[in-house]
Amino acid sequence: MNWDALMANFPYLVSVIVFGIGIIIVLTQSNLLKKVIGLNIMTSAVFLFYISFGNIVGGTAPILDPAAPAELYINPLPSGLILTGIVVGFSTSAFALALIVKLFSHYGTINAPDFMKMR
Repeated sequence: MNWDALMANFPYLVSVIVFGIGIIIVLTQSNLLKKVIGLNIMTSAVFLFYISFGNIVGGTAPILDPAAPAELYINPLPSGLILTGIVVGFSTSAFALALIVKLFSHYGTINAPDFMKMR
């Protein structure tokens, strides 16, 4: 087994495993609060995957330095996209939690199968 190749792809493997955990939570749980937590776990895995693409081993911050070679700069675009994604993920989670509170006040439960029985 080549440890160098494994360690180079370790962040991708971790992000796929964390995404799998999140999707299992979303698909198997009937509690809406747990589904929102699963969605947040999935978005965190996507953020980790995106950040892993922008990282360069031995790279430096993208601040202009004439002494450093240009190919050793880390790409700043994934970090900017992730900041936008964090804001969108936070607002989506807040909206989902507000809907869950409204559903609880109307139906008295937050389990998804119980909504269909009450209809």
